[in-house]
Amino acid sequence: MPFLALATLFTTAAFAQDPDVEPVNNDGVRWFNAEEIPTYKIEEDGTVDWPTFSGYRRYHAECHVCHGPDGEGSTYAPGLKTSAMRMDYYDFYAVVASGKQRVGASDNQVMPAFGTNPNVMCYLDDIYTYLRARGTEAIPRGRPAKRADKPEEYAEAEANCMGG
Repeated sequence: MPFLALATLFTTAAFAQDPDVEPVNNDGVRWFNAEEIPTYKIEEDGTVDWPTFSGYRRYHAECHVCHGPDGEGSTYAPGLKTSAMRMDYYDFYAVVASGKQRVGASDNQVMPAFGTNPNVMCYLDDIYTYLRARGTEAIPRGRPAKRADKPEEYAEAEANCMGG
């Protein structure tokens, strides 16, 4: 196969695997893509939807210690902005809830289970959408400059999840 055709094949395959981050519906709490997977929405003026902004806050409260600021990774743990792009939503959820262990002669990584931690699990969709926004470079490093207000429905769902 000629190089150009091979390059086109790989480019097309990579494009076909690009994640669907297009927001198509909102349940009053968050945005979802066509497959009903949580996603982010950023307005033309740079305003980030509330759940994605919440994800930024929660990521930096719970995840950045190991995984580095802004999902970039560290010498201790991988960058989650890339993991959230290549992992299926349900696999991502399972790893966070149940943890993951990879131990070998040259590898020793242990991710604790967060399934009983409401500060993570009540906001896991938010963390996921934040990491996807970082993974697509839809938002830059650092605190988003503009954010939407917290919807009333979001506040109710948050209170219910946190036991309030």
